Amino acid sequence: MYLVSPNFSDLSAPNIEIKLFPDGDSYARINDISKCQGEDVVLFHRLYPKQNSAIFNVAQMLHTLKRVGARVTLVSPYLPYARQDKTFLMGESLSAQVLCKLLADFGTVKLVTVDCHFLKKEGESEYSNLKIHNISAGRLLVEHARMKLGLEHLEVISPDQGANYLVSEFGGKSMSKVRGAYDAGNGEEAYRSVQKVEREFDVEGKNILILDDMISTGGTMLKAVDNVKKGGAKKVICAATHGFFLNDSLPKLKMVADGVFTTNSIPNEAAEVDINPLLKAVMPEKS
Repeated sequence: MYLVSPNFSDLSAPNIEIKLFPDGDSYARINDISKCQGEDVVLFHRLYPKQNSAIFNVAQMLHTLKRVGARVTLVSPYLPYARQDKTFLMGESLSAQVLCKLLADFGTVKLVTVDCHFLKKEGESEYSNLKIHNISAGRLLVEHARMKLGLEHLEVISPDQGANYLVSEFGGKSMSKVRGAYDAGNGEEAYRSVQKVEREFDVEGKNILILDDMISTGGTMLKAVDNVKKGGAKKVICAATHGFFLNDSLPKLKMVADGVFTTNSIPNEAAEVDINPLLKAVMPEKS
């Protein structure tokens, strides 16, 4: 049995209703709940954008399914709060743990996600009592880069060690990132700037694909592009699994790189790689 949220209608026709009451409270209804009783259920629901309301919606659905004894595998291509798996200041919330514990407590048997930021590897893991199957979009992104630009000789690198698993099977190398001080006290945004990106390998005359799990404000990717171009790279392409492109970073990257693209895990104008075939692999043949 599989259930599809309205925010996953690009995968299949939704069979869940999500609405708002006049006062703004969320309403969720699983239309085929009688078919879910005591069954293995795969629930497709995006947790981003509008992550806080999307998380409450999934809690409503999980609670409903738990009440009828369903065993739920949740499929969500981007896991929000995944970058908050460490604390830098006293009293900060470990929000990645909070979310994973919430999903587990509400009845998620397994979370299927794509390039989860804190896992750093493909396959099966467990975090805060939640079993997670992490799928990598790295191969799709590399294949798309080669097809898009016709570059047979493409050197794949990551802008920091955290994304090394995305490039390792392609003989890829990793740069290193030097961050500035963490600032959560000024203004309304918590922020940690990227001071520079360093490299200890040669890129002169090479076609380079810089591959990361996400492009958020673009600070890391912009500095990585600058670094390899100064090193004499022939062509430079930027790709990531998840594209936020905050602070107008997409036009900035397009100005300095020979190509910029992501998957459609998060809707954005640079989303050129469809990950739904990866996600459909977990769908039961019969519902």
